[in-house]
Amino acid sequence: MAEESLLVPTDQYLKAGIHIGTKFRTKYMEKFIYKNRPDGLSVLNLQKIDERIKICANFLSNYKPEEIVIVSRRENGWKSIKMMSKLTGVKIFAGRYPPGVLTNTSLDKFIEAKIILVTDSWPDRNAITDAMAVGIPVIALCDTNNQSNNIDLVVPCNNKGKKSLGLFFWILTREYMKKTGMIKSDSEFKATVEDFTEE
Repeated sequence: MAEESLLVPTDQYLKAGIHIGTKFRTKYMEKFIYKNRPDGLSVLNLQKIDERIKICANFLSNYKPEEIVIVSRRENGWKSIKMMSKLTGVKIFAGRYPPGVLTNTSLDKFIEAKIILVTDSWPDRNAITDAMAVGIPVIALCDTNNQSNNIDLVVPCNNKGKKSLGLFFWILTREYMKKTGMIKSDSEFKATVEDFTEE
């Protein structure tokens, strides 16, 4: 795999542990698994992770920030999505997602979205259910133990680790900002991976 075609250098991916899966693997996620470690953990294919992050950024760049909702019930993703929201203006739910936010117009918190991204399809399932009800696409970060039901785009990665989520959202924010013209080049992107990573 040529280094220059990756979004970040291989060692940056490896240090963040974005490729470290779980001991459990679902049938659907097998195609993204590169190998199993002696300790039983599955290792995801970095090339496929990188490819899917590119697809994810391309997909999201078709939408205005206010049309995008990112949901993370998992605390390790809160700082990451708050930073992405601050830099791009996308809407977020950090913490419990109240059912009906996308479907019930009489709710105070009602949001009209055109696409959602969830950090984990299991804890964020209420948001996926709502997205299905209103017929908008769902992007989900999926670890080796995730099911892929009702998901339009699966991005394979370690969706539990602070460093992994920090790196994922740092890359996604940078790519989204480039593709939508908010910044012209990587050098204009001043945020660091640490800005996106929970302590």
